Amino acid sequence: MRVFSFINRVIHAHSTPYKLLALFSVSGGGLVAFSDSQAESGRHGVEPSQKESKKKLVVLGTGWAGTSFLKDLDISSYDVQVVSPRNYFAFTPLLPSVTCGTVEARSIVEPIRNMIKKRSGEINFWEADCLKIDAANKRVFCQSNLDANVVGSNEFSLEYDYLVIAVGAQVNTFNTPGVLEYCHFLKEVEDAQRIRRTVIDCFEKAVLPGLSEEERQTNLHFIIVGGGPTGVEFAAELHDFVQEDLVKLYPSVKDLVKITVIQSGDHILNTFDERISSFAEQKFQRDGIEVLTGSRVVNVSDKFINMKMKSTGEVFSVPHGMVLWSTGVGARPVVKDFMEQIGQGNRRVLATDEWLRVKGCQDVYALGDCATIDQRKIMEDILTIFKAADKDNSGTLTMDEFEDVIEDILVRYPQVELYLTSKHLPDVTYLLKDAQGNEREEVNYEEFKSALCLVDSQAKSLPATAQVAAQQGAYLSRCFNIREQCETNPEGPRLFRGSARHQFRPFRYKHLGQFAPLGGDQAAAELPGDWVSMGHSTQWLWYSVYASKQVSWRTRFLVVSDWGRRYIFGRDSSRI
Repeated sequence: MRVFSFINRVIHAHSTPYKLLALFSVSGGGLVAFSDSQAESGRHGVEPSQKESKKKLVVLGTGWAGTSFLKDLDISSYDVQVVSPRNYFAFTPLLPSVTCGTVEARSIVEPIRNMIKKRSGEINFWEADCLKIDAANKRVFCQSNLDANVVGSNEFSLEYDYLVIAVGAQVNTFNTPGVLEYCHFLKEVEDAQRIRRTVIDCFEKAVLPGLSEEERQTNLHFIIVGGGPTGVEFAAELHDFVQEDLVKLYPSVKDLVKITVIQSGDHILNTFDERISSFAEQKFQRDGIEVLTGSRVVNVSDKFINMKMKSTGEVFSVPHGMVLWSTGVGARPVVKDFMEQIGQGNRRVLATDEWLRVKGCQDVYALGDCATIDQRKIMEDILTIFKAADKDNSGTLTMDEFEDVIEDILVRYPQVELYLTSKHLPDVTYLLKDAQGNEREEVNYEEFKSALCLVDSQAKSLPATAQVAAQQGAYLSRCFNIREQCETNPEGPRLFRGSARHQFRPFRYKHLGQFAPLGGDQAAAELPGDWVSMGHSTQWLWYSVYASKQVSWRTRFLVVSDWGRRYIFGRDSSRI
């Protein structure tokens, strides 16, 4: 106790720079780091008159996007209020590890109030659900999710000048009958805890006296619907939990356990490099994990899951003890209602422009899993771009005229750069060469249009990952920080319909790679530069990256100690 007291005194005696951690990460998940100090000396209480002059900024959600936005936000110009049904930030990439006790639930969560208190209390947090967004009157209606016996009203509303929607998404069931009633999901910490209890229950049921072998096999058949990163990682974690821990505790049923992964596509991990997908399938085959590709779930009951083979149309039933549904995400009810208000009711997800502004709604921003960027196509503006570049109105573009707008084109339309990379072209001027590969002195409109007509094929939606959400949060906070400066000195690309410029540079996602833990202390990694790594060494890289990406020293210490405890003592099988 004396040691910890001494450390605590030393930490609080030193200034902010000594207590700030800078982290670097190369994987898919994004970075959120907070200083362990109190706010800078200049940030003390805000006078009422100052607060009244501030713009009201309401943030919905405390996930990757919302937390990353708050981390870097300069709150001197905004009255910030945060609303979320959870009073903590969860490191969601480790949720599969929580399901089997490799990592404890409290090791991956950091209380939001611990984070905002380091900003001198200038950020207010309310633990509540947002029920409705009234875009016309700039107000959000909320309801506390606390117990009903708490004294006082549970409902309240907040006005806003700016609204940031970062509520995440819910699991997409594709309206499959029985999924909501009989399947587990893995989106929240509570989901992981329920799965952990269910796994133990299945084993306890299987060893009860009086059961037939068929009943025991049914109880120990674990089915994962969805062969993406979450489903594959859970299957790997469950296999390790069974083989390393549970078979020692339940030796009588060790040969009856079965794990099945159902994937509608032709391969699992189909968003990864095909080398990783193939490696994962081969490893699962060696581990005895069954992979059913080309299969679609028709319905789920309490005892059976019914599937249809795409190739043959055959429908068959499989008994199960537990089903995990991990097949993508969909919009939450509050977001769906908001989309109806602003004319986006026919969409599956909330659409924003390249600056993360919600289309059809002023002063509202959306980021993370709840939204998607509707990237403008270059062919929609091709004539405008040509006319803006053709300064002498000659009807043709010289190379010098084209080079004057190249930088603005690359910034405004990121698909151009992606297309050049896919075609291994060094710069955009190569697109204007003739069929024989010779340079042209000038091009007319039709030749210019033909040169860029295939570029929009690279305009793709961003994945719903923590990495994307964290980068969007950091980008948007920067825009808010420099808003006043950019009103007089815009930094964005040229507006081709006039001489002005966009206020900010559009959001540009930088893919830093992604991991896929495959069990047995093996993992696969896909990193920038077409680098693919697989095996035991990659697992240690995964450990180091995920430890570094924890949001505080407390969670970092807890996660690393959990990994060490698992190696020494194994996983805990208590049902608590």
